[in-house]
Amino acid sequence: MTTGSNRVLDEFAKLMTDAAGAAQGVRREMETAFNVQAERWLNKMDVVKREEFEAVREMAIKARDENDALRARIDALEARLAADGR
Repeated sequence: MTTGSNRVLDEFAKLMTDAAGAAQGVRREMETAFNVQAERWLNKMDVVKREEFEAVREMAIKARDENDALRARIDALEARLAADGR
């Protein structure tokens, strides 16, 4: 009789293992569907990705630094012209 009981427990364990696998599959499908919907929603909102934001931020910092350097050169040239001309 113990073999019958073990067989029932083995079948029950197999059933639970299959159910857990199925639940994980459903979870993955739900995560994928959610991610797709979230990405669509964000695209509709015209939200930029972090990488794009960082790239534009670095470009702005570089442009600001170049503008500061050009401003300093212009100020120096204007000062020189003012000193030479007066």
